[in-house]
Amino acid sequence: MEARLNLFGSSVATKFGRYINSAGKVLSDSPLPAATQELVKIRASQINGCGFCTDMHTKDAAHAGETQQRLNLIAAWREAKVFTDAERAALELTEQGTRIADAAGGVTDEAWANAAKHYDEEQLAALVSLIALINAYNRLNVIVQQPAGDYQPGMFD
Repeated sequence: MEARLNLFGSSVATKFGRYINSAGKVLSDSPLPAATQELVKIRASQINGCGFCTDMHTKDAAHAGETQQRLNLIAAWREAKVFTDAERAALELTEQGTRIADAAGGVTDEAWANAAKHYDEEQLAALVSLIALINAYNRLNVIVQQPAGDYQPGMFD
């Protein structure tokens, strides 16, 4: 399988990538816990069917010490006992923020209030921004059918 468009060979896509990667660096340096950030990126990527990002972020999370059990249960987080209440709130916000078109009201007040119980304003700003950013990455990769499976942790550092 080959991508429809070489995002790494296009000057426009490369320039755009630099900008959104800079946004990603701001978020990775934010006070939002790193483990939560990976869970959010993985869950949104699963929902969006982005194999490239799912491959990347599960490998990055495992490389950073995330357990295989937790990685295996992200898609079924509601029934899994391995996530904290804060992580569950972040995953709920991620799902609602990713499925905006599927939910007439967008993100519910209940999901927002639950996240706000666990995260301060800076962490919430990072969480909302991260949900938006991973959705942008997912859309880029899904549109061009970026192949998945070859990512190695740190290859884009």
